[in-house]
Amino acid sequence: MTSAIPTYVHCTDPISLAGVVSQLRNRPEVSVVEELEIDRAVVAVVVADQLDDGTARVIRALARGDHPRVVLVASELDESTLVAAAENGVRGLLRRSGATADALVRAIERVAVGDGEVPPDLLGRLLEQVGRLQRQVLAPRGLAFSGLTPRETEVLRLVAEGHDTSEIAAEMCYSERTVKNVLHDLTTRLQLKNRTHAVAYAMREGLI
Repeated sequence: MTSAIPTYVHCTDPISLAGVVSQLRNRPEVSVVEELEIDRAVVAVVVADQLDDGTARVIRALARGDHPRVVLVASELDESTLVAAAENGVRGLLRRSGATADALVRAIERVAVGDGEVPPDLLGRLLEQVGRLQRQVLAPRGLAFSGLTPRETEVLRLVAEGHDTSEIAAEMCYSERTVKNVLHDLTTRLQLKNRTHAVAYAMREGLI
């Protein structure tokens, strides 16, 4: 049997707070924790009318580490809210009008394992924005969303396969000095210790 997910609920409106907590306490998938136990929470549910400055401050305070992962339940969700939520570390979004007990539990379960939850109508807009950002901002600068250039990605891939500097230079038709500069720039920018650390970082982040 899967253990219940420790979940903290934040809401400035006591009536809304009581309603959400009441919904979740009846669900075996979730274990509601109080504010004094917030360090145990895997997921935090933040209920608000909109993602204003005050709500953003609460989310940032909660999402300082990997846990708790935040699900925002808001009355107003649009493209600007979607972007702001991502910038503030939100992992899941639900509209209050659709936040049934089942929908809320599903969002908590998805976010708890590292997945995301976004209303379907906003998902298409998100993909459109990502594509626009890649085409108009990153691509002209030779960058991708990974933060790495295609050349940096290829160098890291070859390092990960065990090639030394001279072999990488021959494979890519670069000088050894260029390969060393690529690795130096990469490790400096990402604050990595050495090429081994860079490869480990790239693999962990799914970049290669």
